[in-house]
Amino acid sequence: MSDIYATYQRLKFDWPAERVLRVTMENPGRLNSADHVMHRELVNVWRDIDADPNVSAVIIRGADGAFSSGGDLDLVKEMTEDFQTLTRVWKEARDLVYNLVNCSKPMVSAMEGPAVGAGLVAGLLADISIAARDARIIDGHTRLGVAAGDHAAIVWPLLCGLAKSKYYLMLCEPVSGEEAERIGLVSLCVDSSELHDKSIEIAKKLAAGSPTALRWTKYALNNWLRMAGPTFDTSLALEFLGFKGPDVQEGLNSLREKRRPNFTKDCPL
Repeated sequence: MSDIYATYQRLKFDWPAERVLRVTMENPGRLNSADHVMHRELVNVWRDIDADPNVSAVIIRGADGAFSSGGDLDLVKEMTEDFQTLTRVWKEARDLVYNLVNCSKPMVSAMEGPAVGAGLVAGLLADISIAARDARIIDGHTRLGVAAGDHAAIVWPLLCGLAKSKYYLMLCEPVSGEEAERIGLVSLCVDSSELHDKSIEIAKKLAAGSPTALRWTKYALNNWLRMAGPTFDTSLALEFLGFKGPDVQEGLNSLREKRRPNFTKDCPL
């Protein structure tokens, strides 16, 4: 394992195939929620991967049958109370999206269980997104009491259209993996038992392809995302403005009640 990955704490790395790096989000006992450590690491890792000459393709997944259950509620609470934390996470959220969009290495996501929040950013901005049939994809922002930001305003309308985007983002309705494939939100849906093998199969094909052809094809296609930059910046600003608004504390309390008994796949938010 390259030394550049040795300092990561919440992200684990292995090589399931030649020149294929697999990144696993891991926050034990919390369905891989993104605390301040994981959030920062999800920002930085794409720069490291982009610069790593040993990587030809990358897979992003979650540990223990879950992709990611969204933002850690202690971090969310700190954002409502401390301006420095809020502005730091705002910058990280912006950099996370742009680092994913600008990473030249082809990416595959393997989503199962809850796929929410910062983890979902990587799941849906991956070049090839694969979801288990019973995955639960939820944006989650409006349930917390803030505007749908992060990646949502950029990629959801491009993937599944404006009408479906408004329905799912405004109502926070969960999208199963099967439905996500049907509406075009993800590239592919497979049975849970096939998810990780399929992600490796596709990553191996990408790793075996022409690096130049894939890199510049990705760059050209991602210009659709770059063109939405002003929309993204606006949505992100409105999202983080909401953390100082009147609805967040109520939303935070509601989510704490749902999460208090235990972190289960039935309570991803």
